[in-house]
Amino acid sequence: MEKTGGKLNIDAIFPNATSLSAPDFSVLNEDESLIAKTIDMFVQDDVLPNNAKLEAHDYETARDLFQEAGDLGLLGVEVPESYGGLEMGKKASGLVAEKMGYAASFSVAFNIHSGVGTLPYVYFGTEDQKHRYLPKLVTGEWVGAYALTEPNAGSDALAARTTAKLDEATGEWVINGEKQWITNAHIADVYVVFAKTDMGITAFIVERKMPGVSVGAEEKKLGIKGSSTATLIMEDVYVPPENVLGTVGKGHHIALNILNLARLKLAFANVGASKQALSVAVKYAKDREQFGKSLVQFPMIQEKLANIAVAIYGAESAAYYTASVLDGLGESGKADDVIHSLANYAMDCSVNKVFASETLDYAVDEALQIHGGYGYMQDYVAERLYRDARINRIFEGTNEINRLTIAKAFLKHMNDETEGEALVSSEASTQSDIAADRNWQFIFAAEKLLQITMKSLPIKNRKDMDEKQEFMQRLADVVKDIYVMKAAVLASSHKTAGALKQRMTDVLCEEGYQRIAQAATTVVAAAYADAAEKQAALDDIRSLAVPLYSDLFSAKRQIAETIISQAGYEK
Repeated sequence: MEKTGGKLNIDAIFPNATSLSAPDFSVLNEDESLIAKTIDMFVQDDVLPNNAKLEAHDYETARDLFQEAGDLGLLGVEVPESYGGLEMGKKASGLVAEKMGYAASFSVAFNIHSGVGTLPYVYFGTEDQKHRYLPKLVTGEWVGAYALTEPNAGSDALAARTTAKLDEATGEWVINGEKQWITNAHIADVYVVFAKTDMGITAFIVERKMPGVSVGAEEKKLGIKGSSTATLIMEDVYVPPENVLGTVGKGHHIALNILNLARLKLAFANVGASKQALSVAVKYAKDREQFGKSLVQFPMIQEKLANIAVAIYGAESAAYYTASVLDGLGESGKADDVIHSLANYAMDCSVNKVFASETLDYAVDEALQIHGGYGYMQDYVAERLYRDARINRIFEGTNEINRLTIAKAFLKHMNDETEGEALVSSEASTQSDIAADRNWQFIFAAEKLLQITMKSLPIKNRKDMDEKQEFMQRLADVVKDIYVMKAAVLASSHKTAGALKQRMTDVLCEEGYQRIAQAATTVVAAAYADAAEKQAALDDIRSLAVPLYSDLFSAKRQIAETIISQAGYEK
């Protein structure tokens, strides 16, 4: 972590939002706009009309859609051109995932294929492996899958029981075991499989046609019914040595780094699905009349719509900010530069995963509530959105695991000498053009709350972390909210942002600060046994200088009016 005059610089681990020259990541260039329009047409004309077939597990339809997506160039956005891809980076890939978020269950199948089903070859494959598999995956000729989870290894994903033993006679690896809840299981042609070897967890490329490979029955799920989910079974599967992905015994590096990318991609998909839920809610509320007027005329409904929009804006801002940062890592054009730096952004990816998935849960819940009894009926899209959304807080690491990742990654950056003090960058606080801004004042105060929280934490080592998870959770939420607040300020700081984004930023920062103050108060109250120390820390919280709280009701009515007039919220 960077140090400034012997003190920690918070901008080393949060978005460098003190730099108003940051790129306007909320604006799409010509190529990105074309991709967005292409996906909109693909989803509306090809995917959604076939959703019933997909939910009936019509695998031929699913494969056809993958090939159509391949023909449109959507499957290889992050794949180098030399293997048939577009090589456009994380922002473009995020845009694709966001737009595919409208595609019901196919969004899950698509993102698994183009993410964890493809990127392990890009970042860890040999030249031979890249040439063998990437062109087929990019065109949709083959569908990819990722096999990590096991019946006894869920959140503890690396506690695998699947084994791979080297057959000295043939020089091949023999894999035995089962992988559970594998997305695309029945339509995949190739799987990235993680297995135990004598040297540690190792990743293998396993093809569907290999003898001993079979797939169990489709799981009966609450939601995302149109994506194939089943158990991958391997019985004495002989895998040649050239199908080892990466280094023997180093498979955990692949699993953890690819998981970080998957979390960010999932956040983008959740942003898209949230926007769909908001649009559905607005349309219904405009059409539905009660007590002689449409639902959108009722202030409580307006507040719901505004709250959804503000949350979406926060999730969108954070995701595109993080993607832009990761794109900066890859400016050399070398995939290795990205993957070697990616571990430093585990916190960022987890922040996005948690915030976006919980935004989606909030959006679909309120969308269904606005529909009233009709939202509970399968004839209405809100019912399906509600069921499909629930998985997002579970897969790619539960939100509980991701909160621990956020807190632990943050603490890892801390220097023992500081003991949590002087977290606020002195450089940031002296920039008058920033310090005068109301939202910056909330951010600076929130960072001071983080300082107070850190000083009180009864966490000195890893054992304490495991035993004090309530504290870790609150710390993660404070970090998460500051990250999103800063990203939102960045997005609204550009001349293209407009009045709506500024209003949403205002609400997000004020309410974000209030949540952080509550979390800090809860931690302090629990951390100090000595009454005098506790009172002193609580007094520090109460004495912080923050802007006078505003009329959020009026601000949200204005946001709602805009959202209603434009039938939802888009970038």
